[in-house]
Amino acid sequence: MPARAKSFPDVRSFARALDDAGELVRVAERVSPVLEIAHLADLASKSPAPGVPSESAKRNDPRFFDRGGPALLFENVEGSDLPVLINAFGSYRRMEMALGREAVGGGFDAIGNVIGELVKPQPPRSLSEAIAKARQVAPLLKIPPKRRSTPGHCQEIVLTGDDIDLTRLPILRTWSLDGDFEAVGYPAGVNGGVEGLGHPAVTADDWESTFRGRYITLAGIHTVHTDDAGSPKPASHNIGMYRVQLLGKNRVAMHWHVHHDGASHWRSWKRRGERMPVAIVLGGSSVLPYGATAPLPPGISELLMTGFLQQQGVPMCPAKTVPLHVPADAEIVIEGYASHEAGPIGWDPRDAPEPLGPGAVFEGPFGDHTGFYSMPDRYPVVEVTAVTMRRNPVYPTTVVGLPPQEDYFLGKATERLFLPLLKVLIPDIADYDLPMFGAFHNAAFLQIGKHYPLQARRVMHAVWGAGQMAWTKNLFVVDDSVDVHDTLAVLRAAAENCVPGRDLEIVRGPLDILDHAAPRLGAGAKLGFDCTPRWDGEEVHGSSGPQHRRWTRPDPARCADDTHAIRSVEGVVDVVYPESAGGWCFVTINKAHPGEGHETARALAECAEGPPFRVVLDASVDPRDTDAALFHWCANCDASRDLVVSEDGQRAVFDATPKVPGSADARGGQPVRAWPPIVSYDDQALERVRPIAERLGLWTP
Repeated sequence: MPARAKSFPDVRSFARALDDAGELVRVAERVSPVLEIAHLADLASKSPAPGVPSESAKRNDPRFFDRGGPALLFENVEGSDLPVLINAFGSYRRMEMALGREAVGGGFDAIGNVIGELVKPQPPRSLSEAIAKARQVAPLLKIPPKRRSTPGHCQEIVLTGDDIDLTRLPILRTWSLDGDFEAVGYPAGVNGGVEGLGHPAVTADDWESTFRGRYITLAGIHTVHTDDAGSPKPASHNIGMYRVQLLGKNRVAMHWHVHHDGASHWRSWKRRGERMPVAIVLGGSSVLPYGATAPLPPGISELLMTGFLQQQGVPMCPAKTVPLHVPADAEIVIEGYASHEAGPIGWDPRDAPEPLGPGAVFEGPFGDHTGFYSMPDRYPVVEVTAVTMRRNPVYPTTVVGLPPQEDYFLGKATERLFLPLLKVLIPDIADYDLPMFGAFHNAAFLQIGKHYPLQARRVMHAVWGAGQMAWTKNLFVVDDSVDVHDTLAVLRAAAENCVPGRDLEIVRGPLDILDHAAPRLGAGAKLGFDCTPRWDGEEVHGSSGPQHRRWTRPDPARCADDTHAIRSVEGVVDVVYPESAGGWCFVTINKAHPGEGHETARALAECAEGPPFRVVLDASVDPRDTDAALFHWCANCDASRDLVVSEDGQRAVFDATPKVPGSADARGGQPVRAWPPIVSYDDQALERVRPIAERLGLWTP
């Protein structure tokens, strides 16, 4: 392994290092955890970062490597004595510092290279190679967690019983509709019979205005499978990063997606008929939050991954009231038990045949990393049995919403660190990129060295079966002549080489639970674009299929004619045919009734003039902002319902307009589920923080 590069053992040492590096801004003004902190953090995330990242970051993300703004430390938070640290991981340089590789100069690629050497599937060819391999592997013996029997720093203060009051923590409400399920069309009173909601010293009106919809967003959720119950060294010890909604003085809701390990563990306790012990951990080493998000293969512990990255095991101590070990250097630990009685997700109070049921709460909505609110559903209640913390703790948190956000840089670290593992699983892949507009699960670009016909199709299906990459909705496969990190080059390759009627691969499969366009919860269509040059043997539809007509961008006069022809289609308001995006154009309409988006798409498919790929957007989207247009395309389309291919196979048109459940927007047997609003600022909260934003250079008057 390379020479040790410093990571940081706890939040406060990391914050000091960020301060010393000019990466942190302290905010002394009094701010509210209700919307104000989140709005300032969102403004920061969209601004230039203070420091310059590694050459690796510049190479792998040439358009956005300089984004992220500063980390923010709020020192005067309404309703709490704790300072709030946010956006600490919100730039390439800060993520490189957090992972301890800034000193090596290689950025995320430096760690990826180490992983690549460790997982090379070839035995040593000589004694000297065997000795070198042994030296390389030897440090791995130091990375398991260091479990001890004595208390940790995270237990300098221990609160139990009536002393527990979660409302004293500066838990954020990040977006205005968070926790307000009535505002997104659900009936009031759904949670009326849930025990422990609210606070005995807070009126219902005050709870609604001050505490409704506040979420813990940057905690590691520690659980074990029932097979390891009582084990001093549980092999199944999992850390997931799930959102946790504040419900009451000592109650929270646990939201975990069904395909995550935390949910799998909970189902094991449910089968056993026992409530599940849970530890909600805030803080710890600078590597730990990343470790909790890493998409590890089953059986590989996040504690081991964290130990590997920081080159020493995570110190763990016994929790006070649950049979779990927790990171000893954390800032705050919330211990408790998740009810095993809660029913499954997919419960809608408007048409559910059974009641909410015991041990459950109707949780959400929540402004999520998709840029939209994830709609409410049924999740288990956690009864909190203890809150432990350091003296004078710092509360770390994050905000998710329209990219870029802090999670963008956490995700880009995963992109580079896991490339070697992806290559082991799928050797055809030379490189890959997760473009910002895809919000990670919605799009991926894959680069291969093409050696045989239909190789791109093989790679698509391999990726759709590879761990968490399986949820990816849109795959673009290019050959090694295309820079996979250049979004516009990939789009041009799609236009030049991909004939829609022949080179689009549509399959049915599982999708991310948060994909609101999916016709069914967590299930829908995936779309592959074979953007590689054609080879003999790739005539997948035989001689009767659409023939290849290599697209080339016409001269400006012809482009103007094409744009005029598309604009003449009934209902079209605007057409943008950007030179940078190759053979893609973006069309806006004022959607007046359900089904109009599809009607426009059908008309555009038969308009022979113009580029091969066309996206129909609502007029609220700026078609001149290519990234925004592509974001709405990914978010609002399901290929089984919203894709129209022309009769000659030469054009593909996507209906990326918002849709209405139970209306003409549904077609082909594919319904439309509850459609969420997009996240947006609360105007009053934004105006309240405007002076701070202007002082920090986050707002241009």
